[in-house]
Amino acid sequence: MKSLLSNILIAVTFADNKFVKSLWFIISKPGFISKEYAEGRRVNYIRPLQLFFILNLIYFLFPILQLFNSSLRTQMYYLFHSAFARDMVVNRLIEEGMSLAAFELMYNDKTTGLAKLLVIIFVLLAALPLSLIFRKKNRYFTDHTTLAVELVCFNIFINAIVLSVLLWIVSRLFRWGELSWNEYLNDGSLTIVFVVTNLYFLYRAARNFYGQKGKRLILKSILGILGLFLALEAYRFILFLITLWSV
Repeated sequence: MKSLLSNILIAVTFADNKFVKSLWFIISKPGFISKEYAEGRRVNYIRPLQLFFILNLIYFLFPILQLFNSSLRTQMYYLFHSAFARDMVVNRLIEEGMSLAAFELMYNDKTTGLAKLLVIIFVLLAALPLSLIFRKKNRYFTDHTTLAVELVCFNIFINAIVLSVLLWIVSRLFRWGELSWNEYLNDGSLTIVFVVTNLYFLYRAARNFYGQKGKRLILKSILGILGLFLALEAYRFILFLITLWSV
């Protein structure tokens, strides 16, 4: 842990500020860092995987939005595999002689930590639709994986860390004004944020990383969003199985 924290401190406070520089390019020019890395120009930037571990450590240690997590209620009622999940949970409750409320507390506590540890699985799943949609762009699967790592870094920073800070500020303002924002923060509103931000990332990455131009750029960006949703559904199902097994 001491060595890990030391490496993170060096990465963040390095003289030429590679961490901040690389993070800025991920936000302002999605796909650029992955292209530089894939083509061997790696001296001026922090490696995407190293950046991922730094951001994921922040995501793991602090109580920010659970971007890649799903509660038991969500798993049982709001996802494609919910019917299968309900059957497994009911069978488990019968075997254990446990109430749903008690099991839900145990499950949600366990899945919160596992979701942060298993984000790397989502990286591999997200690389699959990218490799299919942009399969004719002379990129190896490892290149698509590198872009998927950058995509997850973008999501952790923008849709988890930054959004959490903004919501904290807004909550303070609403509390001061005796108003409530909880009714506006739900799965629907967070999904809209996820779609808009990732559509931006994919659109820019299609230009910068894959060299895509013209009308196909928009179409492939939309297909990329659909692919990410499928990857997220698959990840949530895997997370459900692992959590259910470990509780």
